[in-house]
Amino acid sequence: MSGRADEAFIAAVKPLVDAMGGRLLPPDEAGPDDVVLAWEGAGVVAVRLPQLADSLDHILAALERRQGRPLADLDRRAKQELVRSLEARGAFAVRHGVETVAGALGVSRFTVYNYLNREKSS
Repeated sequence: MSGRADEAFIAAVKPLVDAMGGRLLPPDEAGPDDVVLAWEGAGVVAVRLPQLADSLDHILAALERRQGRPLADLDRRAKQELVRSLEARGAFAVRHGVETVAGALGVSRFTVYNYLNREKSS
């Protein structure tokens, strides 16, 4: 791959890596847990994936940016929808996920569990 094609490939994958909270680095700096992306048989860029707990923080920060205000300022219905969305993304499989989400929403863990249980009983 030429330098220009490498740059285009990296530019194409960067939004996905950013959305995951990952980091791009040169392939020769990749560690054993990094993913080297290859194109036409050559390593072009490595992706360092975040730890799961860091991913949840990254997702919450992105949701807050998208909302344009702190998540704690959302109304109850919006918080319930956000909890459903986060559950679908596996946020509560992460250790301390409920606590992390509760803190971001400005509610108690009990409230987050109620939102989760409400969805399951519907």
